[in-house]
Amino acid sequence: MSRSWSRRPRYVRPRSLWRRLVDYALTLIVLGLLILLAARLDRIETRKTEGAAVVNDGDTITLGTERIRMRGIDAPEYSQICRKDGADYACGKLARQSLVRLISGKPVSCTGWQRDRYGRLLGDCQAGGKDLNRAQVEAGWAVAYGDFETEQAAARSGQAGIWAGTFDEPHDWRESHDHDVVERKHGTLVSIGDALREIFRLW
Repeated sequence: MSRSWSRRPRYVRPRSLWRRLVDYALTLIVLGLLILLAARLDRIETRKTEGAAVVNDGDTITLGTERIRMRGIDAPEYSQICRKDGADYACGKLARQSLVRLISGKPVSCTGWQRDRYGRLLGDCQAGGKDLNRAQVEAGWAVAYGDFETEQAAARSGQAGIWAGTFDEPHDWRESHDHDVVERKHGTLVSIGDALREIFRLW
């Protein structure tokens, strides 16, 4: 035996005038924010700097008046000490020397748009057609900091540079020696956060 019944249509109460006005206002606010966001995006420009480089340490250079932290890598600090064959050695100074050799007096060009907390440009740098960020990791004198994982794996397996011995990760060394971590690990979420901060900074 089958049953049949008819369902009564539910009564839908019309939205009040006040509720409709609130919805319209929220819609206008969201649209206004999107328009402002679009207007500010064009002010986040990729900056390109080039010239003769002053090498500060294994991942920081100065081009003219622009101080640049090389993006996506982290080299031992200039005063950092590492250990190899049971003895301490000045790995920070060797990291700087590696970057000096890679540049070899050639003009350097760096591009980037993000800045660290000290206002330094986070840049991708080249000299003589060579990607300096990548080359420092390949040589074993910088650790990958969000990029260049394949190059780091090769340097590590080949015991190049700091991988020939033991060392503190540069950001760990800075924290234990009362230095600030100057760059957060590079990644998609970090880049999005940096972009939003840059947009609001421009306002």
